[in-house]
Amino acid sequence: MKLMIVEDDRTIATGLQYSLEQEQYEVVICYDATSAKQVIEEQYQQLELYIFDLNLPDGSGYDLCKLVKSLHDTPVIFLSAIDEEVNIVMGLDMGADDYITKPFRVRELISRMKSVMRRYQVQAPARNMITLQYITINTAEAKVYKKEQELVLTALEYRLLLIFANHPNQILSRTQLLEQIWDVAGDFVNDNTLTVYIKRLREKLEDDATDPQLIVTVRGLGYKCIVD
Repeated sequence: MKLMIVEDDRTIATGLQYSLEQEQYEVVICYDATSAKQVIEEQYQQLELYIFDLNLPDGSGYDLCKLVKSLHDTPVIFLSAIDEEVNIVMGLDMGADDYITKPFRVRELISRMKSVMRRYQVQAPARNMITLQYITINTAEAKVYKKEQELVLTALEYRLLLIFANHPNQILSRTQLLEQIWDVAGDFVNDNTLTVYIKRLREKLEDDATDPQLIVTVRGLGYKCIVD
């Protein structure tokens, strides 16, 4: 597996590179946003995971995450010395998959990496095109269309939609959805957050988000994606 680390602290970067290479990962290291952008644009088809420091001397991990997600839906983990809710929320809205605060143990990072990759592998459907009523999902390009108009979804919104698409007409409990979206070892397991993402997804997918026809609520049980 080939991954990229962007970290301006060379001691941290070198230590991570050594530890991950001992685990048989192929690691590409960059120390600033400028060189990272060039590598991403040249190698994004080979890179399977990105680990970005939030604060870089010439930019931020947010900018790099935007670039990655514009090219391909590849997992991104943020590193930061700042443990503030606003940074977590901003990172998630950018499409990040996890967030770990310095200092941290390498084993914890590796566990987070494996969990993120499992989620991507489990949720990858066998079909390239999935149709849900008036919604079309092109999984080969990670793009979603509503009546031929492309929708802009965050990475978490997209994976939530894929969960529903892979379980058509099945009732999924909130617990089942949370288990597939979030890292069980992470800091962001929050039932209220799921409510927010369901609301956002409906606003983008439904003609009338107050009267959903695609992702419906089954009171007391969970949600169901109606495809008939």
